[in-house]
Amino acid sequence: MFSVLRACTAILTIAFVTSPAWAASRMKTEPALYPVVSAVADKNADIFYPSIAGNSLVYNARTSDEYSVIQADVSNPASEVSRIKPRYLNENFRFGVALNGGAIGYVSNRVGPISAWMRQARGDGHVLIANMGSYSGALVPMNLHASYDGKVWCFDSTMEKMLQTRSIQKFDELGVHQELIGQAWRYYDSNNFEHKMGYKPTESGVLSKFGNPSLFIFERGKGQLTMIPNALTGAVSPDGKRIAFVRNTGGNYDIWMQDIDGSDLVQLSDSQYGDFEPAWSPDGKRIAFVSNRHSKGEVLETSIYVVDVQSGQVQRLTNARLATDGAPAWKDDHAIIFHSNRDLDDPQNDTGSRWSLWQVSF
Repeated sequence: MFSVLRACTAILTIAFVTSPAWAASRMKTEPALYPVVSAVADKNADIFYPSIAGNSLVYNARTSDEYSVIQADVSNPASEVSRIKPRYLNENFRFGVALNGGAIGYVSNRVGPISAWMRQARGDGHVLIANMGSYSGALVPMNLHASYDGKVWCFDSTMEKMLQTRSIQKFDELGVHQELIGQAWRYYDSNNFEHKMGYKPTESGVLSKFGNPSLFIFERGKGQLTMIPNALTGAVSPDGKRIAFVRNTGGNYDIWMQDIDGSDLVQLSDSQYGDFEPAWSPDGKRIAFVSNRHSKGEVLETSIYVVDVQSGQVQRLTNARLATDGAPAWKDDHAIIFHSNRDLDDPQNDTGSRWSLWQVSF
């Protein structure tokens, strides 16, 4: 298991490269910055990429048999309200999105190569959205997101033909490496989806072997599809007027923001390491994100942070040793649900073999 190998590597490095005093301090459990508790865990499944809108919590699950999208009540994350699961041979679901009223967005290989859908809140109707080019495979939607009301959607897609083909082939593959299940942004920086090929420490000067993806914004009322070059893992603000996204400049990943109409482009974070997976607070004043800035670029050692949109002030929320924290989703103004590979018995100091959901209150 990759968590065990990482832990062993860290211990050996400390033992042979560093001084005994420093090694002893490194091995001590660092107290959590804020209270962190387990939210959803399943010993038989990976639980990852939560999304929250109103009282609805949506997350993704991978078992040995299928990918599915699960809906729960925010007040009781472990209680399953509904599940979108395969009805047809080789059908699978990824990138679940919560919407107000109980509707659910998701990406499926149901028709065409891969396309984005919305299950309506009432009844069992499923609406095809952002379908331009889906049937031909010209656009392969990844990292789906939407405004709370479902009027504005965004997803990223690569223009690299090899990556397009590989993403279609890998979409329903249950054997995708565990690291990549919980770090979808790494897909664009990979070499044929091999988790150990590429993905060097994310810092300035480490360039991807492929061209940067583009972010697509779909406004359902207008039927308009807008492309933002060199952008990925977008997040639509709660009011549907702004979009936050990740941009790669010279190997440096940072959080950017602009209005949906293209105005007021602003760089929100500026680190020599990697900042990923932005998520708007319910009031639209802050953005949570994932970064490896405190691990000096280690891809598998990431924490959750929050940046104030007006002041640019950054606050670190999680600091578990060796953990891969990711995919923040705001439960309310003072609590975030995220996925992590933390060990359930020793979450601040060790990692396990499954992704599960956690909550940090601050």
